[in-house]
Amino acid sequence: MIYDVIIVGGGPAGMSAAIYASRSKLRVLLVEKKYCGGQIISSMFIDNYPGFYNGIIGSDLAINFEKHVKKFGVEIVYDEIIKVENNLTNKIFSSNFNYFSKTVIIATGTCVKKMNILGEEKFIGNGISFCVTCDANFYNNKTVVVVGNNDNTINGAMYLSKFAKTVNIVYSKNKFNISKELYKKICLCYNISIIYNSMPYEVIGDIIIKNIVIKNIYTNEKTVLKTDGIFVISDLKPNVFYINNIKCNKNGYIIADKNMNTSVKSIFACGDVIEKQLRQIVTAVSDGAIAAINAKRYIDKIK
Repeated sequence: MIYDVIIVGGGPAGMSAAIYASRSKLRVLLVEKKYCGGQIISSMFIDNYPGFYNGIIGSDLAINFEKHVKKFGVEIVYDEIIKVENNLTNKIFSSNFNYFSKTVIIATGTCVKKMNILGEEKFIGNGISFCVTCDANFYNNKTVVVVGNNDNTINGAMYLSKFAKTVNIVYSKNKFNISKELYKKICLCYNISIIYNSMPYEVIGDIIIKNIVIKNIYTNEKTVLKTDGIFVISDLKPNVFYINNIKCNKNGYIIADKNMNTSVKSIFACGDVIEKQLRQIVTAVSDGAIAAINAKRYIDKIK
């Protein structure tokens, strides 16, 4: 069977693309590696998605997305795509099966770099966040710890300082390798402290986070910091598999234009996997809709 469009990735961008493609009377297959919803599954609470003015639990929003997709009869399979070859049609390879389609929409998102310490998994989405823009507002007048090692860490900490009472940055080296301008800015933030030569060691709490244990990398001395939340701010990694001739930027993100076209005519990309400024649910669903509409236009042209 040759599908009109195969969407790889079942996060907000992929599910939005599936809704718009199926409503355009296209034969759609959505391929997801694990479960529909993407990273919003691990979001304890979302209060910046339009229409849910009282907020919504991340997993509930993911379920709503999936129900909406199924309403329009989209076929969903759970499989891991390994590569895509583009010839007259697109041949999509997985470890179990091969699929064929006229167009492909890549919506595989990104993966976060976890701390990999004791207690972390218990509090992901419930005190441990990987998105400052999403969750800073939950920590008004509270104490937070920021873990990271680049400019994004500093920028994230400064953004948090507008909400939190205290921001403690845990950094593994004896100084930040950042620009003088950025260093001057952070020095002006009276509620930010930097703890150098240290690494996170363990997260402690019951229902909520209470403390984080950090360890000095030279002396192995452990220190307990009281905290209401932890933000892990490090470089995200795009989930990009092999696609022949597709162009990516130096960080591995797929380069797509405003219509979600990639460097390969019949392949579109959307959501967090593409080079973009803002990675949020609302921008992901917008990208997905644009990708689906332009996939339909491409199919109409080749008929």
